Amino acid sequence: MTRASDRTEMQERILETADRLFYGQGIRAVGVDTIAAEIGISKRTLYNYFPSKDELIVAYLSRRLRPAPPSDLPPVQQILGAFDRLERTFASSVFRGCPFVNAVAELKEPNHAANRIALAFKEQRRLWFRDLLQRLEVDDADTLAMQLQILVDGAIAAALVRGDPKIAATARAAAGVLLEAAGVKLPARRREK
Repeated sequence: MTRASDRTEMQERILETADRLFYGQGIRAVGVDTIAAEIGISKRTLYNYFPSKDELIVAYLSRRLRPAPPSDLPPVQQILGAFDRLERTFASSVFRGCPFVNAVAELKEPNHAANRIALAFKEQRRLWFRDLLQRLEVDDADTLAMQLQILVDGAIAAALVRGDPKIAATARAAAGVLLEAAGVKLPARRREK
């Protein structure tokens, strides 16, 4: 293995560990010493890769900032499918809410780079909805995209508080009402037995 690949591998180990611990226990609750100990490296070694905890936080959130993968499904199925994915996420034993909102709430620093990353994530999702709605030729794709984004955010918060993954199905039904009001024909939903 080359030094570059060794460095990349260690950086990835640090980020995987930081992701698991920051998301599972909280950014403020987990120190870099805990992350280093979990990996089996010194704090100094960790700082060779990420010179500060803030840089590690930014890298952790940036790593989670991924665009939705392209899909050949019709736009309406992609939109409604987002709520189906939420339900699966909510049912996971490791679900702790939105990592971006969690970071902003924990850090409470308006100028922290985490806020910009959180906003970028929310905007990325809103634009994804908007682009699909434009393909469906709805009249006001911007407004409807924001409404769908609010449904997602509300479902995440409600599922976290209630501990009920079925909240996503309720949000999906509300999204269906909004889509139908915008003139979108919804696909027939298969009934589960």
